[in-house]
Amino acid sequence: MIEQKMLIAGQECVASNGATFERKNPLDGSVATRAPAATTEDAIRACEAAAAAFPAWSQLGPNARRAMLMKASHALEAKGEAIAAAMAAETGASGIWAGFNVHLAASMLLEAASLTTQINGEIIPSDVPGSVAMAVRQPAGVVLGIAPWNAPVILAVRSISTALACGNTVILKGSELCPATHGLIIEAFQDAGLPAGVVNFVTNAPADAGSVVEAIVAHPAVRRVSFTGSTKVGRIIGQTCAKYLKPALLELGGKAPFLVLDDADIDAAVNAATFGAFANSGQICMSTERFVVDNKVADEFIAKFAAKAQSLPLGDPRKGPVVLGSVVDLATVERCNAMIDDAVAKGAKIICGGKADNTLMPATLIDHVTPDMRIFHEETFGPVKGIVRVNGEEEAIATANDNEFGLSSAVFTKDTARGWRVAARIEAGICHINGPTVHDEAQMPFGGVKASGYGHFGGQQGINAFTETRWVTMQTAERHYPF
Repeated sequence: MIEQKMLIAGQECVASNGATFERKNPLDGSVATRAPAATTEDAIRACEAAAAAFPAWSQLGPNARRAMLMKASHALEAKGEAIAAAMAAETGASGIWAGFNVHLAASMLLEAASLTTQINGEIIPSDVPGSVAMAVRQPAGVVLGIAPWNAPVILAVRSISTALACGNTVILKGSELCPATHGLIIEAFQDAGLPAGVVNFVTNAPADAGSVVEAIVAHPAVRRVSFTGSTKVGRIIGQTCAKYLKPALLELGGKAPFLVLDDADIDAAVNAATFGAFANSGQICMSTERFVVDNKVADEFIAKFAAKAQSLPLGDPRKGPVVLGSVVDLATVERCNAMIDDAVAKGAKIICGGKADNTLMPATLIDHVTPDMRIFHEETFGPVKGIVRVNGEEEAIATANDNEFGLSSAVFTKDTARGWRVAARIEAGICHINGPTVHDEAQMPFGGVKASGYGHFGGQQGINAFTETRWVTMQTAERHYPF
């Protein structure tokens, strides 16, 4: 068991009242981590520490910030084994998934390092003679990053790395389901030599999440909130931020459609489908949730897809390499089992896998899914996937858009022009033509539409999210006034 600590003003600490909470392993119920259950007073203390560190950090030269972010990237990579062990213990994640998390998060830190000299403004022509008018970008202030458990390293690093590059100080609110994993990220920043208070880390018991978050959002020094998580919680975060007029960047749930058109390369589609559906047991916001397949190729695609899905190794990630580890909790099992029962009762057919009685859930495919089934609309967030058969391109597009979510999507066709045409009509912030729905790169604009949230991480979009735009003028000649 790991005894986790918080970090406030550069000092490791426990909750002010000494309270703790436990995170248990989803497979055997053993205690994986004991962490501080922060009070609102602790949350305010973190805000004050970040506010005190902001003037010096925001004025630090870009190359100095770049050097520390690069060190943090290397420090994070060095913690790969410890992170894999923590993820397996806290969330049941496979070693493959943990390795991918560390690799991409380290890349995100390098990308953030490169952005320190890319915070650009512009000169804007003015009608006033002698006036030099500029739009300049400046650090916003203190940024609150709220990260989830499912891709814990990627999403925690993403929530704060660009903010740091832009000269903001940050508070990371760790997930209640993986406090030790998030704590290792904070250790990497400490190893990189970031000054005290630039990065702060708060953990809280599940019951206290609302009060801790609101205390931070309400603090005058906090100027941005970055949240990745469910749409249900995202709505609450968005409403809280609106209450205090704080801009929020929300990356929420998804129900990513994967379109297999009648001219698709079936083998290529199967390979992408397997990765997109079952990486991290389908517990990714970008996970393929709906396979929309043209009837002309459906039988071939489904037969090959099922064979590949059934071959995926399933087991306890603490005991050896697997593709499918444990899902995060029994609630996931119960939710997916209920969707399977509902679909079968309404005429769907289980192609492979099926209901589970523990958190080691097999890859499950359900054919002949229709709109009256829960699995058509609801996010499974597990390794249970529905297949919807359609006739033609128009029906495929309509089916893809028949959902409240709009994060990632994919379309497979040998005709790239057709793929581009179809992609333009899919209501999602991300679309991959002949690629999987699960795809992330540090420099890309990442974000969704509809109930999948608003705002974008990555590259210039990230700079825009974590800086304030100001209009500044300088009068270089005598100015004439009407009175």
